[in-house]
Amino acid sequence: MIHFLVMGSLLGLSAGMAPGPLLTLVVSETLARDVRSGIRVALAPIFSDLPIVLLTLFVLSKLSDFQPVLGAISLVGGGMIFYMGIQGIASTGVVLDMENTASRSLAKGIWVNILSPHPYLFWISVGGPAMTRAMEVNFWAALFFVSSFYLLLVGSKVGLAVIVGRSKSFLKGKIYVAVLKCLGAMLCGLALLLFKEGLVLLGVL
Repeated sequence: MIHFLVMGSLLGLSAGMAPGPLLTLVVSETLARDVRSGIRVALAPIFSDLPIVLLTLFVLSKLSDFQPVLGAISLVGGGMIFYMGIQGIASTGVVLDMENTASRSLAKGIWVNILSPHPYLFWISVGGPAMTRAMEVNFWAALFFVSSFYLLLVGSKVGLAVIVGRSKSFLKGKIYVAVLKCLGAMLCGLALLLFKEGLVLLGVL
C-alpha cells in the first residue's frame, strides 16, 4: 500500500506543479482577482475527473484478461511519464500571458480541465492501470493512491496560488524551477518501472 501512496503522491505533486493550461488559469485568476479565485479554479479536477476515472476503470476491467493489451498500455504510460519527467528537468519556469485576464470561476476551471487532453491521457495510460493494480491488492491501496494523487494535485495548485498571490516572480524563481527538475528526475525513474512492468505483461521479461 505504501507503494501506491508514494506513487500517487509523486504523480499528483508533479502534475500539480507542472506548467499547463489549468495552472496558467489558476495563476492568472489569482493575479487578476485574488487568491480565493485562484483556489476555486485549483479545485476543478475534483469535479471534472470523476467521469473520466469511472469510464477508464470500466474499460480496463473489461481488458483485465488481455495481458498484452495491458502491457502495451503500461508502455504508453511509461512513455507519457518519461516525457513529463524530461519536461520537468528542462523547465525554466512559467511565462504567463496576461493580456486576457477576464473574470473566471470554478466552472471555467472545470471546462479547461475537461477540454484538456491531459486528464484523459493520464487516466487511460497511467492512473487507470495503477488503480486496477491497487484494487488487486485491496480497497485501501486504491484509496491511498487516488486520495494522495488528488490531495497533492489540488493542494500543490492551491499552494502555488497562495504563493503567487504574495510573490508574482515565484514561478520564474530558482526554488520552483529546482522543484520541477527534481520531480522530473523522479518521474523518469517511475517511467522505467512502468516500462519494466509493460515488458513483463508482454512476456518479454
